[in-house]
Amino acid sequence: MPFGQLETALQGKTTTAVSKKTQADESVVRKLMLDSWNQSIFSNIKQRLQDSAMKLVHAERTGEAFDSQLVIGVRESYVNLSSNTDDKLQIYRDNFERAYIEATESFYRVQAPDHLKENGVQNYMKYADSKLREEEQRAHKYLESCSGSVQNLTDSCVSVLVTAFKDTILAECAEMIKQNETEKLQLMFKLLDRVPQGIDPMLTVLETHIYQAGIADMVASAEVITADSEKYVEQLLELFKRFSLLVSQGFRDDPRFLTSRDKAYKKVVNDTSIFKLDLPYKTGASNKTQPESKCPELLANYCDMLLRKTPLSKKLTSDEVEAKLTDVLLVLKYVQNKDVFMRFHKAHLTRRLILDTSADSEKEENMVEWLREVGMPADFINKLSRMFQDIKVSEDLNNQFKDQQKLLNKENTADSVSIKILNVGAWARTSERVPVTLPRELEDFIPEVEEFYKTKHSGRKLQWHHHMSNGTVTFANKTGKFDLEVTTFQMAVLFCWENRRDDKISLENLRLATELSDGELRKTLWSLVNAPKLKRQVLLYEPSSSKPAEWDENTLFWINQEFALVKNGKVQRRGRINLIGRLQLSTEKSREEENQGILQLRILRTQEAIIKILKMRKRISNAQLQTELVDILKNMFLPSKKLIKEQIEWLIEHKYMKRDDDNINLFIYMA
Repeated sequence: MPFGQLETALQGKTTTAVSKKTQADESVVRKLMLDSWNQSIFSNIKQRLQDSAMKLVHAERTGEAFDSQLVIGVRESYVNLSSNTDDKLQIYRDNFERAYIEATESFYRVQAPDHLKENGVQNYMKYADSKLREEEQRAHKYLESCSGSVQNLTDSCVSVLVTAFKDTILAECAEMIKQNETEKLQLMFKLLDRVPQGIDPMLTVLETHIYQAGIADMVASAEVITADSEKYVEQLLELFKRFSLLVSQGFRDDPRFLTSRDKAYKKVVNDTSIFKLDLPYKTGASNKTQPESKCPELLANYCDMLLRKTPLSKKLTSDEVEAKLTDVLLVLKYVQNKDVFMRFHKAHLTRRLILDTSADSEKEENMVEWLREVGMPADFINKLSRMFQDIKVSEDLNNQFKDQQKLLNKENTADSVSIKILNVGAWARTSERVPVTLPRELEDFIPEVEEFYKTKHSGRKLQWHHHMSNGTVTFANKTGKFDLEVTTFQMAVLFCWENRRDDKISLENLRLATELSDGELRKTLWSLVNAPKLKRQVLLYEPSSSKPAEWDENTLFWINQEFALVKNGKVQRRGRINLIGRLQLSTEKSREEENQGILQLRILRTQEAIIKILKMRKRISNAQLQTELVDILKNMFLPSKKLIKEQIEWLIEHKYMKRDDDNINLFIYMA
């Protein structure tokens, strides 16, 4: 170092005069010495010195060996020459660092295009990655690490090795994703993530691929999955696992790629091109339908298969059932219109509880808690909890009633009948009741139940929902004796032959005897003359027809005296058969209005949410209201802009809110 010996000698002096020198004086002397050296000697040789150092670095890049201390010595000279106390690295940065970065850029501007042209994109990515690592290591050796020089050099290398060829590299992305080439994708991600907004096109390509591949798979197996909810859910889960594996192996579960996966998968789950649920909505004078995904309905059906006593639930262990229910909840997170799932899940739960067909009551109650954990609305969860509570209370009431009947010596009927007294708010889908003539024993039994209930709960009124009820009828003929599990409507029809076993009865007379509506009677009769489980039907009829709508008033029905259960071609003398099928929870008329009911509930929930927001905010802009509204309702359904606009107008019209006089996009709450 210039004047090094002189400085050392001066610092070694111990005389009083030298020791009393101020730091400022020393700085002045040092600055004069360094400036003199720079002007007299260094300014004349620095270019040759830099060029020589850069030639040595170039030689190292091309594989030649040399003493790296030569370059390091040059760098240290630049660092030690600065006389600027505020910026000790000024001369180094303005000369050595700049020359080093420019030399590096020049080298790769020549090398990179040639390598790409000769070896193709995939090999070039390996080349670029290795060179970036190599240059970073070299920079740590030859550049000042504390000055930001290494980062500047790395940014420069990324620019010439990656940014310059970004479009060429990205052109390969779609095919790599399609072919599931995860190692190459990982390398591409590693390179392009160094470039500002470099991975944005990759995110778009991934999202497009997942959606298109997902829909293509669903369309390819549409015939199977539309008829089988188990196959549908399993296919959705297989898609999710496949795409998650792609993101994990190709993009290291980077949150940005996980977000793209979620967006695309959500589109697949809510797609309406394979099958859809048509919800009605009013446009002017005419009623139209808006298509929605049938996914929530099929998810609810699959849950029912797992929670009910079915061949599927019987062959699975408890842990396997729990794992599959967890999978359902995973898919449910991506469902846009969870209110449809809620409606169908509650209907299936109602049937399981009424018919006592739950495979595992503990799993049933666990499922309610799991639904709470995934963000289902509290009022929905509370209704499900109330349903379990009602079943337990009903069991106690039944036992008390039977004890009372024993005391009155009327235990015969009480022992064979089970009453479920349920809360209408939690259970009923409709307040409509269907008239039906019950067997005499049941008709006489009902007043006794009502009297007993009044002694327990005064002021409450019982409404009998016979369409939700069921029972067992013993059918005896010359072949044998069979127990038929039937709905109350089926029971009412069969009891028409109680005292005239061999008669043929017309459709008109059956209607008069049962008091059922025409639609309900035809549907009930069809289940007894065309039960898919039976080879020999309970009832026969003439003339023959392909559907119940073809019957007229004079179509005749009679008991099949040859009725029997047939298993493996052999006629059984005893047996039990379930003819209930899918227990009816509402009347034919209200089932037609089922989808209208979903829409009506959405309207009410939207109005409720708007008022809730306005009560809290008092004043709110249209944009902010829409944002908060979607946030509140997202766990039930995604409200359309049209629905939001209609409900805002309705609430303004009915004086719940108003627009600001000076700004029509500002809403004010009216108490």
